[in-house]
Amino acid sequence: MAKLRILYVSSEVDPFLNTSQIASFVRNLPTAMQERGMEIRILVPRFGSINERKNRLHEVVRLSGITIPMGDEEKPLTIKVASIPAAKLQVYFIDNEDYYQRKYVLNDKEGDFYPDNHERAIFFCKGALETVIKLGWAPDVIHCNDWMSSLVPLYISTHYRNHPIYKDSKTIFSPHNSAFDFTFSNDDLLEKVKIGDLDEVHLGSLATSDYHAFIKIGAEFADKVVSLENVDNTRIQSIIDEHKQKTHQNIAENDLDFFEKAYIEMAGA
Repeated sequence: MAKLRILYVSSEVDPFLNTSQIASFVRNLPTAMQERGMEIRILVPRFGSINERKNRLHEVVRLSGITIPMGDEEKPLTIKVASIPAAKLQVYFIDNEDYYQRKYVLNDKEGDFYPDNHERAIFFCKGALETVIKLGWAPDVIHCNDWMSSLVPLYISTHYRNHPIYKDSKTIFSPHNSAFDFTFSNDDLLEKVKIGDLDEVHLGSLATSDYHAFIKIGAEFADKVVSLENVDNTRIQSIIDEHKQKTHQNIAENDLDFFEKAYIEMAGA
């Protein structure tokens, strides 16, 4: 039997960037699943605080030439790769000069939230999926972590639903504790999110244009929602309660048997 292919999409992963518990979760769970015989890939943004030389990132030239639609513009995508030596895990970094080459992650040096963080998330989700197509690597399950990856289930369910790489892919969405208090421009958000034949009929969950809008759309379009036991945001809980038929709540981060079983069941293996 072929190995299960699990793709993790996340804003960060230890040791490259560690600003929240997402980083350790996306380091430890993929490592454990690889040890259980699964084939793993991890995709994250290449934020400017990641030291390329120290972490031995290098551009994947054969994957060059991709541009990502962002409203009326096409933005170039650069793909870089590195490995986590202790775990022998490959991590792909989504990069773009306009969006990620800053000294700070989501807030500037004064602590102010970047007003284009929605664009950075949208570009990341679109870029991650195009990267996997370039790799020619069809994932059985795509595990998306928190708001920066929350548009992936939407795109898999709509724009990429018949693509040969993704036609059999299932998605899991896991919200984390990374809420922010900022509201984006609704018109700009909706225009940037669109791709191909995707239109506003699919985007009702984004109406509030804030953190919880991203959580809402991730929960709406994912095949399964897995809420970890340390997620104590009552608004998040109320959102995922709307999808009880596909939701598992209060799952421990180290409940490896649960995740292994979930991946296997979703892949139909």
